[in-house]
Amino acid sequence: MKTEDTKALAESALETLAAQLESGQSAALTTYLMTMARFHRYSINNVLLIQAQRPGATRVAGFATWRQLGRFVRRGEKGIAILVPIAYRRHGTDADRELETSDGDTVRTIVGFKAGYVFDISQTDGEPLPVLTEVSGDPADFAVQLKAFANSRGIEIEYGNRELGSAYGASFGGRILLRDDLSPAVEFAVLVHEVAHELLHRGDRRAATTKKVRETEAEAVAFVVSQAIGLETNRAASDYIQLYAGSKETLLASLEAIRGTSVVLLDALMEDGRARTGLALRTA
Repeated sequence: MKTEDTKALAESALETLAAQLESGQSAALTTYLMTMARFHRYSINNVLLIQAQRPGATRVAGFATWRQLGRFVRRGEKGIAILVPIAYRRHGTDADRELETSDGDTVRTIVGFKAGYVFDISQTDGEPLPVLTEVSGDPADFAVQLKAFANSRGIEIEYGNRELGSAYGASFGGRILLRDDLSPAVEFAVLVHEVAHELLHRGDRRAATTKKVRETEAEAVAFVVSQAIGLETNRAASDYIQLYAGSKETLLASLEAIRGTSVVLLDALMEDGRARTGLALRTA
């Protein structure tokens, strides 16, 4: 598939998602968010491309990466087209200091994108992969890591039921308040929701969005992160339709915000797990 054809497929997938939401098919967005949870390091375009071409994909990698992991793409399998960054390296200058690599000698500049192909694990045979996480209804150490992340961002976490009333949690700009009688899984999801507010809705975006959109974005981040670490979630599909306000541009802006915040949180929670799997995660 040519690069322009791949870009057109991604645009068509976004238009299809917008049309489904406009017609009230809110489950389509829930399905998309579940795909985002599995591939949180991929861009919006690439998540759309994976979902459009291989619904139900769980773990994807290129042909060579699968071989390195002891697995082999079966003969005749059709690759999933994605957009891959084209980059070049050159010696850094003072103006490029923020782009330098860890050795301080070169910088990596993205100059465009090309079509590339990945394959789902269901299209391969070979050695079993390491398990990334086996969490089922218990956030375990992820809750500790999430609290550490919040503290690293200067966000204080406190507990108190009286101030919250019937709410499970609330954020106040640098301070998050949680109920002290929540189950571990519910507390984790609520904390993700409130941290998402702290990251997303304490700056210019707060004035540019409605309260309904802000709440839905935060809940979508909680859904993506919870799904990614293996928690069971039962969020109603109809709730996510509130991200769509009649414009695919505003929908895309919300999806970008959700993805970006989910990436930040999952990077903090899952860095060691990604290193164990060896799967290359692109951000085109």
